[in-house]
Amino acid sequence: MTNEIPQPLLQGSFDGRNAFAQLVRDALATAAREGWREITLVDASFEDWPLGERSVIDSLQAWSKTGRSFSIIAKRYDTMLAKHHRFVTWRGQWSHIIDARGVPSMDAAEFPSAIYSPSWVMCRLDPVRSKGVAGMETARRVLLREQINELISKSSPAFAATTLGL
Repeated sequence: MTNEIPQPLLQGSFDGRNAFAQLVRDALATAAREGWREITLVDASFEDWPLGERSVIDSLQAWSKTGRSFSIIAKRYDTMLAKHHRFVTWRGQWSHIIDARGVPSMDAAEFPSAIYSPSWVMCRLDPVRSKGVAGMETARRVLLREQINELISKSSPAFAATTLGL
Protein backbone atom coordinates (compact mmCIF):
# COMPACT_ATOMS: atom_id res chain seq x y z
CA MET A 1 0.00 0.00 0.00
CA THR A 2 1.38 3.39 -0.95
CA ASN A 3 0.75 6.56 0.98
CA GLU A 4 -0.21 9.09 -1.61
CA ILE A 5 0.09 12.71 -0.64
CA PRO A 6 -3.21 14.43 -1.47
CA GLN A 7 -2.87 17.02 -4.20
CA PRO A 8 -4.35 20.47 -3.60
CA LEU A 9 -7.59 21.22 -5.40
CA LEU A 10 -7.42 22.87 -8.78
CA GLN A 11 -6.96 26.64 -8.87
CA GLY A 12 -7.76 27.64 -12.41
CA SER A 13 -9.51 26.32 -15.48
CA PHE A 14 -10.51 22.79 -16.45
CA ASP A 15 -11.68 21.40 -19.78
CA GLY A 16 -13.56 18.22 -20.63
CA ARG A 17 -15.82 15.63 -19.02
CA ASN A 18 -12.99 13.57 -17.57
CA ALA A 19 -11.37 16.61 -15.96
CA PHE A 20 -14.74 17.72 -14.58
CA ALA A 21 -15.60 14.28 -13.17
CA GLN A 22 -12.18 13.98 -11.53
CA LEU A 23 -12.54 17.45 -10.04
CA VAL A 24 -15.87 16.45 -8.46
CA ARG A 25 -14.23 13.32 -7.01
CA ASP A 26 -11.25 15.34 -5.75
CA ALA A 27 -13.42 18.04 -4.22
CA LEU A 28 -15.56 15.59 -2.24
CA ALA A 29 -12.48 13.65 -1.10
CA THR A 30 -10.92 16.94 0.04
CA ALA A 31 -14.15 17.90 1.83
CA ALA A 32 -13.96 14.65 3.80
CA ARG A 33 -10.24 14.97 4.52
CA GLU A 34 -10.38 18.66 5.52
CA GLY A 35 -13.76 18.53 7.26
CA TRP A 36 -15.60 21.15 5.22
CA ARG A 37 -18.67 22.12 7.24
CA GLU A 38 -20.80 23.04 4.22
CA ILE A 39 -21.13 21.73 0.67
CA THR A 40 -23.60 22.82 -1.99
CA LEU A 41 -23.99 21.07 -5.34
CA VAL A 42 -25.91 22.83 -8.11
CA ASP A 43 -26.85 21.53 -11.57
CA ALA A 44 -29.92 21.32 -13.76
CA SER A 45 -30.00 17.50 -13.62
CA PHE A 46 -26.62 16.11 -12.40
CA GLU A 47 -26.74 13.80 -15.41
CA ASP A 48 -23.01 13.79 -16.10
CA TRP A 49 -21.77 14.10 -12.51
CA PRO A 50 -20.04 11.01 -11.02
CA LEU A 51 -22.41 10.93 -8.03
CA GLY A 52 -23.22 7.25 -8.38
CA GLU A 53 -19.60 6.13 -8.09
CA ARG A 54 -18.51 4.19 -5.03
CA SER A 55 -15.51 6.52 -4.45
CA VAL A 56 -17.79 9.58 -4.38
CA ILE A 57 -20.16 7.94 -1.90
CA ASP A 58 -17.20 6.81 0.22
CA SER A 59 -16.01 10.43 0.34
CA LEU A 60 -19.50 11.69 1.24
CA GLN A 61 -19.85 9.01 3.91
CA ALA A 62 -16.49 10.01 5.43
CA TRP A 63 -17.53 13.67 5.28
CA SER A 64 -20.93 13.12 6.97
CA LYS A 65 -20.53 14.13 10.59
CA THR A 66 -22.34 16.16 13.20
CA GLY A 67 -22.52 19.85 12.41
CA ARG A 68 -22.20 19.46 8.65
CA SER A 69 -24.67 20.63 6.03
CA PHE A 70 -25.16 19.51 2.46
CA SER A 71 -27.39 21.29 -0.03
CA ILE A 72 -28.30 20.12 -3.48
CA ILE A 73 -30.23 22.23 -5.97
CA ALA A 74 -31.51 21.07 -9.35
CA LYS A 75 -34.12 21.83 -11.94
CA ARG A 76 -35.24 18.22 -11.76
CA TYR A 77 -34.16 15.00 -10.04
CA ASP A 78 -35.45 12.31 -12.42
CA THR A 79 -31.95 11.63 -13.77
CA MET A 80 -30.58 11.44 -10.23
CA LEU A 81 -33.13 8.77 -9.33
CA ALA A 82 -32.48 6.79 -12.52
CA LYS A 83 -28.71 7.06 -12.73
CA HIS A 84 -27.16 7.66 -9.32
CA HIS A 85 -28.57 4.87 -7.12
CA ARG A 86 -25.75 4.98 -4.57
CA PHE A 87 -26.22 8.71 -4.09
CA VAL A 88 -29.99 8.27 -3.68
CA THR A 89 -29.34 5.67 -0.95
CA TRP A 90 -26.77 7.92 0.76
CA ARG A 91 -29.21 10.83 0.60
CA GLY A 92 -31.83 8.68 2.37
CA GLN A 93 -29.41 7.77 5.16
CA TRP A 94 -28.28 11.35 5.73
CA SER A 95 -31.52 13.25 5.11
CA HIS A 96 -31.13 15.11 8.42
CA ILE A 97 -28.13 17.06 7.06
CA ILE A 98 -29.27 17.37 3.44
CA ASP A 99 -31.40 20.18 2.05
CA ALA A 100 -32.62 19.19 -1.41
CA ARG A 101 -34.26 21.98 -3.42
CA GLY A 102 -35.79 22.17 -6.86
CA VAL A 103 -36.28 25.04 -9.30
CA PRO A 104 -38.38 23.45 -12.07
CA SER A 105 -39.39 26.82 -13.54
CA MET A 106 -35.84 27.83 -14.41
CA ASP A 107 -34.47 27.20 -17.90
CA ALA A 108 -31.89 24.38 -17.78
CA ALA A 109 -29.51 26.38 -20.01
CA GLU A 110 -29.38 29.15 -17.38
CA PHE A 111 -28.94 26.82 -14.42
CA PRO A 112 -25.49 27.01 -12.79
CA SER A 113 -23.38 23.86 -12.58
CA ALA A 114 -21.18 24.18 -9.52
CA ILE A 115 -19.78 23.04 -6.21
CA TYR A 116 -19.72 25.60 -3.42
CA SER A 117 -17.91 25.50 -0.10
CA PRO A 118 -16.92 28.49 2.01
CA SER A 119 -13.26 27.85 1.11
CA TRP A 120 -13.30 26.60 -2.52
CA VAL A 121 -15.68 26.62 -5.49
CA MET A 122 -15.96 25.05 -8.93
CA CYS A 123 -18.16 26.43 -11.71
CA ARG A 124 -18.77 24.87 -15.10
CA LEU A 125 -19.14 27.87 -17.39
CA ASP A 126 -19.95 25.59 -20.34
CA PRO A 127 -21.70 22.45 -19.04
CA VAL A 128 -22.07 20.95 -22.52
CA ARG A 129 -18.29 20.86 -23.02
CA SER A 130 -17.52 20.65 -19.29
CA LYS A 131 -15.33 23.74 -19.30
CA GLY A 132 -15.03 25.86 -16.21
CA VAL A 133 -12.98 27.35 -13.42
CA ALA A 134 -12.22 26.51 -9.83
CA GLY A 135 -10.51 28.30 -7.01
CA MET A 136 -10.44 29.88 -3.60
CA GLU A 137 -10.69 33.52 -4.65
CA THR A 138 -13.06 35.50 -2.47
CA ALA A 139 -14.80 37.20 -5.41
CA ARG A 140 -15.53 33.85 -7.09
CA ARG A 141 -16.91 32.38 -3.84
CA VAL A 142 -19.08 35.43 -3.12
CA LEU A 143 -20.50 35.48 -6.65
CA LEU A 144 -21.43 31.81 -6.52
CA ARG A 145 -22.96 32.20 -3.05
CA GLU A 146 -25.12 35.03 -4.42
CA GLN A 147 -26.24 32.86 -7.35
CA ILE A 148 -27.11 30.04 -4.95
CA ASN A 149 -29.06 32.38 -2.68
CA GLU A 150 -31.03 33.55 -5.74
CA LEU A 151 -31.80 29.92 -6.66
CA ILE A 152 -32.88 29.14 -3.11
CA SER A 153 -35.28 32.09 -3.16
CA LYS A 154 -36.95 30.59 -6.27
CA SER A 155 -36.83 26.98 -5.07
CA SER A 156 -39.00 24.60 -3.12
CA PRO A 157 -38.20 21.34 -1.32
CA ALA A 158 -37.59 18.47 -3.74
CA PHE A 159 -35.96 15.02 -4.06
CA ALA A 160 -37.62 13.35 -1.08
CA ALA A 161 -35.40 11.17 1.09
CA THR A 162 -37.99 8.39 1.03
CA THR A 163 -40.78 7.50 -1.31
CA LEU A 164 -44.05 6.22 0.01
CA GLY A 165 -45.90 3.70 -2.09
CA LEU A 166 -49.27 2.07 -1.81
